[in-house]
Amino acid sequence: MKFTKMQGCGNDYVYVNCLKETVENPAEVAVRISDRHFGVGSDGLILICPSETADFKMVMYNADGSQAQMCGNGIRCVGKYVYDYGLTDKTVVLVETPAGVKELTLHIEEGKVAEVTVCMGSPVTEAEKIPVIAEKSPVIAEPVEVEGRKEVMTCVSMGNPHAIFFVEDPMLLPLEQLGPAYETHERFPERTNTEFVRVIDRNTLLMRVWERGSGETLACGTGACACAYAAIVNGYTEDTVTVKLLGGDLKIQYDRDKNVIYMTGPAVTVFEGEYEA
Repeated sequence: MKFTKMQGCGNDYVYVNCLKETVENPAEVAVRISDRHFGVGSDGLILICPSETADFKMVMYNADGSQAQMCGNGIRCVGKYVYDYGLTDKTVVLVETPAGVKELTLHIEEGKVAEVTVCMGSPVTEAEKIPVIAEKSPVIAEPVEVEGRKEVMTCVSMGNPHAIFFVEDPMLLPLEQLGPAYETHERFPERTNTEFVRVIDRNTLLMRVWERGSGETLACGTGACACAYAAIVNGYTEDTVTVKLLGGDLKIQYDRDKNVIYMTGPAVTVFEGEYEA
């Protein structure tokens, strides 16, 4: 099985062109190929497939083999892959995901995709659709207790569930210890991605993320969008925000009139290889 490893802000995935390749048991392959000691090493596996409703279809598996609905960093790299490898000559590409069809605008430098802007769609704020068990909907600054820690959370779905916690310094948190407890908390029927965020100023956020099914990653595109929206509805920031992650920066813009979020960030090819699946 031929593959390409790519990353967006350090959020890395193994990509397979399923217009040419067939991946049997992709959930099992995702677990093995993601292992950073015995596999290629990644946050998961992304299959680029044909689509009946868009230009391409993205099918994604986390490092633990669970299937994900959407990945902001991952879909940017899909846009780079299909353009750089000649699968399309379009600079506006539609990609089907379980979270709906997403529109990608490709920014070209010297014949290659350098950055991608993704129309991430509308934030989902209804508690039952996120899903989260909550006292009110939307879930904004609602109290919750995790591992004896009394916190307040704002919950948003960007095609996958996110619980956002605004803290003084996310870098000081023992995330390896806390992350699993937040992810599997009883308030989240389908588990959750968890973001810990510091508001630096009205246009800047600092974020760490514990991703459902993958653990701490260097970046999460849907998480950055969720955090930006959470900061806006809590009154902390303006509608355009730079989200600083461990792996780099993402620019998030919220269009109030359309109730749509746009994300712009890099997409990078790391290397190509062949894996005995």
